[in-house]
Amino acid sequence: MIAYTMVGTRDLEKALKFYDPLFAEMNLELCWQDESSVSYGKVEDMSFPRFFVGYPFDGKTSSVGNGSMTAFQFHDPGVVDRLYEIAMNHGGNSEGAPGYRPQYAEGFYAAYVRDPEGNKLAFVVYPQE
Repeated sequence: MIAYTMVGTRDLEKALKFYDPLFAEMNLELCWQDESSVSYGKVEDMSFPRFFVGYPFDGKTSSVGNGSMTAFQFHDPGVVDRLYEIAMNHGGNSEGAPGYRPQYAEGFYAAYVRDPEGNKLAFVVYPQE
């Protein structure tokens, strides 16, 4: 359903220092890079959703969308824990440490972070049936 998502940055080099190790842990590949943006996904699979980070096309300063968040789904809480630590060690800020969130669903496990620009990400494990 989703082809790609993009978040803005004011400093692409700083963004790369945050996103490169996260997406390496998620086995995502660098698909595109130029002086204004990068994308991660699967190089050989155009149907796989991509995640872009870049300078806004209109040339204005990037800003954070209030209520906007990109969530990445996994099957192992240990992966969520590792991604959270990587984010914290590479300039991210916590919006919620890894843990179960029974208010959303029994067995729902998640961590919430913001990248150095303030864009919000979630790493989640849905309950197993």
